[in-house]
Amino acid sequence: DLGMHRIRPDDRIVVSGPVGDHGIAVMLARETFEISGNVRSDCGSVIDLAQAAMEFDGLKFMRDPTRAGLAGVAYEITQQAGVTVRLRETAIPVRDSVRMVCEMLGYDPLYLACEGRLVAVVDEREAETALARMRALPEGSDTAIIGCLAEDGRPVEMETALGGRRILEVLEDDPLPRIC
Repeated sequence: DLGMHRIRPDDRIVVSGPVGDHGIAVMLARETFEISGNVRSDCGSVIDLAQAAMEFDGLKFMRDPTRAGLAGVAYEITQQAGVTVRLRETAIPVRDSVRMVCEMLGYDPLYLACEGRLVAVVDEREAETALARMRALPEGSDTAIIGCLAEDGRPVEMETALGGRRILEVLEDDPLPRIC
């Protein structure tokens, strides 16, 4: 928590790369789905990404989505800051291979573990600059602004690719039981 008390509507949500890679890679390695493909874990250090983000006075929150996935971090923001998280489905980076496996198995990549990723809330005035700085790093080349914060009473909602809205529910169980 770098400044959860400073979070306000219109701040931007940034993710440092595709989500769901680690969760799907581990799931395919553990289970006998007999599915193979180009799915690899995204394990890696977030130190350089975190240092780049911390250079901005407008950084208000950052966390790695290792256990909770992107949706879990979004709920953490709503619970601690009392704001609505609005995500844009078309802005969230998800690799095609992960998306396809999720569709086949009925998983949502937003709820899957991510390693080597960073989720940050940045002041809207500094978001584009923070995005450029993180994208300049090899591990941040897929960084994206994926949404914003609002005050309309819903915890986490996503604007779908078709232009509709859906509420992201809180999961009661982790789809990938903890192994470490």
